[in-house]
Amino acid sequence: MTLRHPHDREILRLALPAFGALVAEPLFLLTDSAIVGHLGTVSLGALGVAGQILATLVNVCVFLAYGTTAAVARQIGAGNLRAAIRQGVDGIWLAAVIGAVLIAVGWPLAPAVVDAFGASAAVTPQAVTYLHISLLGVPGMLVVLAGTGVLRGMQDTRTPLYVSVGMFALNAALGAAFVLGFGWGIAGSAWGTVLAQTGGGIIYAAAVVRGARRHGAPLRPDARGLRASARAGVNLVIRTLSLRIVLVVGTVVAARMGDAQLAAHQVVTNVWSLLAFALDAIAIAGQAITGRHLGAGDVAGARSATRRMIQWGVACGVLFGLFVLAVRPWLPAVFTSDPAVRSQLLAALVVVALLEPIAGVVFVLDGVLIGAGDMAYLAVAGLIQTAAFLPVAWLVRVSGGGLVALWLAIGVWMAARLLTLGLRARTEAWLVTGAVRP
Repeated sequence: MTLRHPHDREILRLALPAFGALVAEPLFLLTDSAIVGHLGTVSLGALGVAGQILATLVNVCVFLAYGTTAAVARQIGAGNLRAAIRQGVDGIWLAAVIGAVLIAVGWPLAPAVVDAFGASAAVTPQAVTYLHISLLGVPGMLVVLAGTGVLRGMQDTRTPLYVSVGMFALNAALGAAFVLGFGWGIAGSAWGTVLAQTGGGIIYAAAVVRGARRHGAPLRPDARGLRASARAGVNLVIRTLSLRIVLVVGTVVAARMGDAQLAAHQVVTNVWSLLAFALDAIAIAGQAITGRHLGAGDVAGARSATRRMIQWGVACGVLFGLFVLAVRPWLPAVFTSDPAVRSQLLAALVVVALLEPIAGVVFVLDGVLIGAGDMAYLAVAGLIQTAAFLPVAWLVRVSGGGLVALWLAIGVWMAARLLTLGLRARTEAWLVTGAVRP
């Protein structure tokens, strides 16, 4: 694949720093998994259950990043810098409010939510402990999402990279110290993540405040702006909930297979997430580039950039799939010494590798349509995709299928995503121009 296409330089300028920033998030859980794995299979399974719950909470609020990126990029394309910053300020306030609400609601409900996963009696109390502590870091993580969206919309993916690397390093150092050094167990891993997420949120909030002062944007919360941001996020919440239902149901099915399968599924899910976020770097570039082109009224530029980013997605997906197959024989030893868990991992990783080229196209198209503000279609498509997965997952459960069968069901879901997003991208309906999408 040559790098002579007119959009290659811009894609690389945005995608490479975004790659580093994006992989930091799953590296949080991978690092936690490697550290907690030394505590035993039960602790690793508990991290798997609590991690899915926390990931669902945070990912439901991903509209704070994605919606902000698209809106800010359109304003930048139209030349309205002050309005772009104003939307970012509203996003930070909305993130803080949602984070406080999630702590208040999530703390008393944590035991019941963990019980709903059907994990063993040994796994459940450790999962509740991890979840209770980690909820304290949710406000910081949501502010990180909102602040990241502002900077990406302004075509700045370098600053999020630097902050993410710092957060990852701090999380790894604190987790190792608290778990392995101080002997705090799974609670130590949770405290390390909370402190890293809160520190990142403070940095992003300070960056947005500096930008607002520099460009004369007010810092006070604007009720109308908050309502507009919330309304714009409804469709993205539906879309994200559809995605999370698939991953949560997958964890529930794995939990009912046994502790070894649950622990292996936790690691495989984290590997999948790491690769997904890496591929999503091109999607982040797609959000910023598409939003800017459409904000400036350049439909041809948006269409041309989309075609090129799809080519990048396929190429990266193939490379990632080959990488998984190459490291597969050695990867299980990083996370566990349990032979049963290792065996499950070796089999499921083959399916993950085969799905990577499809994922490359799916994530790019998802990012392009988000950048275009085509949220209503993404919400409907998400429901269709989840509807394709659930019957297959049910068959895996009632037929006694193993972890490989579960990941093949996830492959059905990915195929449904490819079909629905690909059909939309071939139309003209998503190519709406202007500083604000009607």
